[in-house]
Amino acid sequence: MTTSDIGRRGLMLVLSSPSGAGKTSIARHLLDDEANIVMSVSATTRPSRKGEVEGVDYFFTDKIEFNMMVNRNEMLEHAKVFDHYYGTPSGPVNEALESGCDVLFDIDWQGTQQLAQSARDDLVSVFVLPPSTSELERRLRARALDPVDVVEKRMAQAADEMSHWAEYDYIIVNDDFDRSVASIRAILRAERLRRERSTGLVDFVKRLRSES
Repeated sequence: MTTSDIGRRGLMLVLSSPSGAGKTSIARHLLDDEANIVMSVSATTRPSRKGEVEGVDYFFTDKIEFNMMVNRNEMLEHAKVFDHYYGTPSGPVNEALESGCDVLFDIDWQGTQQLAQSARDDLVSVFVLPPSTSELERRLRARALDPVDVVEKRMAQAADEMSHWAEYDYIIVNDDFDRSVASIRAILRAERLRRERSTGLVDFVKRLRSES
């Protein structure tokens, strides 16, 4: 048996931040740079935006079907954010973890709290902070995805979202994008090495002892 035969259970890497702080861009770079990690696809009741693909960016559904999925315990987490519902279907995530693949989550603090209650051993949580509120507002306006009133609503909500920073395992201040990506990649690599995630380690050590 070699180290590659030991096996590893996947982990759930959560990135949270106020809108505009950079978690989505960081997530995209992780998916491009890191092997053996996939993006969790959330279900949502909000309308799709231009360029979004069903089943890739989100599973778009209505409130009735969303609530039925919740009632059937088919969601790992769910929350209402800015008048729309978001949730993570449990089936694909559990399959990935059991196969040794990591799953990346781009969710808010409400969803992270629920994951911590139901799957704390699999969870690694990172909160991304902006360098300042003025920079956060600049980023929100520069991306031009939302009308002015929505930007103002997101800024008003940002303070409450940032108040949950202490609930996370790691904190990243995104004042330099490349450095932020590098820090989260380091977190991911260290967490992959945790003893409790190595599913075949007991047998590996037994074999080593028998050979001594």
